[in-house]
Amino acid sequence: MSDPTEDAIAHLMEEAFPDARVDVSSRDGDRVHYSLSVYSQAFAGKTLLQQHRMVYKILHDYIGAHVHALSLQTGVPHE
Repeated sequence: MSDPTEDAIAHLMEEAFPDARVDVSSRDGDRVHYSLSVYSQAFAGKTLLQQHRMVYKILHDYIGAHVHALSLQTGVPHE
């Protein structure tokens, strides 16, 4: 798998959560430390831990191999 880009990560999130509002950026521009926020109705009724597990499951192939740190915010829109 090639190195992820902001666009690739955003695409994965939007594919998994079609209604999502997604914001992703490479912290410090180093392309291994990312900030990601995902807000979707798919998270309704889920704990924060469950929401994060949903996102990490999608990014499984990237975590550790290409993404060394991820600052993650999730929630339901208008929370």
